[in-house]
Amino acid sequence: MIFSLNPARGSRILNGLALLGVTGALGVAFFWQFAYGELPCPLCLLQRVALVMAGVGFLLNLRLGPSPMHYAMSIAGALGGMLASGRQVLLHIMPGDPGYGEPFMGLHFYTWAFIAFVAIIVFCAVMLSVDRKWGDSMLKKPLPAIGIVVMALFFIAVLANVGATTLECGFGPCPDDPTTYLLLDSGSPR
Repeated sequence: MIFSLNPARGSRILNGLALLGVTGALGVAFFWQFAYGELPCPLCLLQRVALVMAGVGFLLNLRLGPSPMHYAMSIAGALGGMLASGRQVLLHIMPGDPGYGEPFMGLHFYTWAFIAFVAIIVFCAVMLSVDRKWGDSMLKKPLPAIGIVVMALFFIAVLANVGATTLECGFGPCPDDPTTYLLLDSGSPR
């Protein structure tokens, strides 16, 4: 993929946009959790972990340059996320089942997650087939300020989600149908 004199630059821009998309998805899920009081179920948390794993692959491509190994990490995360979100879709596919949580633009978050994971795999497959500049992949490169901002937003979204999950589940297994934050409501039984 030749975008400029440095072919890896265009790839880094696209990986930065993909990382921004993953960060946006994590941010929307986090916002929805607190704004609407909908705690994520264990399958929802697995989907968030899969998004983080996919995001780490994009982050590595952004920071170190494109590499098949980084795309493989994103694909592996997306495949795991497809399994978790697909399972959740199948759990709520029966007619009359209201699903888990409130729909967003007509679809539940686990359906949106499945679509996002498919998009991540397609993106990685396209990038692997057209991106031919692998030689500089393991050299640390200077990033523009916008790249650093995208990486920082991703880290903030990950830390916020980890903190919220700890509040919800404590240091044990998460409840199947959470209704309260365990660490904030330590006086009541699970």
